Amino acid sequence: MNAVLDTASHSAGVLDTRGRPLRDLRLSVTDACNFRCPYCMPADQVGDMPILDSASRLSFDEIDTLVRGFVANGVRKLRITGGEPLLRRGLPGLIERLARIDGLDDIALTTNGSLLARHAGALRDAGLHRITVSLDALDPTIFSALSGGRGDVVDVLDGIDAAVAAGFESIKLNCVVQRGINESEVLPLAARFRHTPHVLRFIEYMDVGTCNGWDPTRVVASHELHARIDSTWPLRALQPCADGEVAVRHGYVDGAGEVGFVSSVSAPFCSDCNRARVAADGTLYTCLFAGQGTPLRAAVGDGADAAAAHIGSIWRARDDRYSELRLQTDAPRRHVEMFLVGG
Repeated sequence: MNAVLDTASHSAGVLDTRGRPLRDLRLSVTDACNFRCPYCMPADQVGDMPILDSASRLSFDEIDTLVRGFVANGVRKLRITGGEPLLRRGLPGLIERLARIDGLDDIALTTNGSLLARHAGALRDAGLHRITVSLDALDPTIFSALSGGRGDVVDVLDGIDAAVAAGFESIKLNCVVQRGINESEVLPLAARFRHTPHVLRFIEYMDVGTCNGWDPTRVVASHELHARIDSTWPLRALQPCADGEVAVRHGYVDGAGEVGFVSSVSAPFCSDCNRARVAADGTLYTCLFAGQGTPLRAAVGDGADAAAAHIGSIWRARDDRYSELRLQTDAPRRHVEMFLVGG
């Protein structure tokens, strides 16, 4: 193993222009998805076909090299995203490879859950540590509308049960709340997952991408969501689990579990953001709201040392703080589409 990778597990990593380290990598393995959620990949804007052909997506060998380059710069947590990552053929084999990388402490997966029942066991056996499932409603009609008419909430709930049976004891459940669309689902979701080890997280509706028709009047601020839940089941604040954690944690006073609130719109957390995102074609985005990215595929082709050096130079120049700037201006700006970088 070369010198860069030998010291990866002990490296303090690189810092950007605001002193933020690189610790968390969100890696998309496919832009394809079997849902057409209106806030991410609306069918009338995107259509039915994936944006990339198979040759345009990073191979497993390229992904392995790329992740090693990120670990050499301080990444300790990897999240596999999409599109819908379970559509990527052979995914457990990739996870098994990545789990062998020295210095990578945590591998997670974000999925819509519809295919999880058939893959949960293989993912666990491959070395996947954690799963996050997107779940915006329990009501079948609302859920169907929020999946673009392509999802059944029963499949997602079955997937969660299968993941538990496979050994994933605590699953994170993400709900993007939109006023007038699924805010009525907040209390039913909280009720459904109280008294379980799962952690339900409510996410403010964000202006990701350019095709979701974002309207700030549809944002339900976290403080309002907290008040709704707290008035039924009192909550108490919990300490964060790690630096740079995006969800503010709260536990039920009666000990029935935990919920979280992600407040990118009303209370930005740019100041300690330590996350990078790589699209399925190998383009690096240093912010979820970036307008453009930097291709890494050529550097990856030159090996892990070259990838590490290129990644480090990009991160050192990083100055992103879009969510903070959003509060200061109403000027429109083009963003990368969420389905390309996985949120």
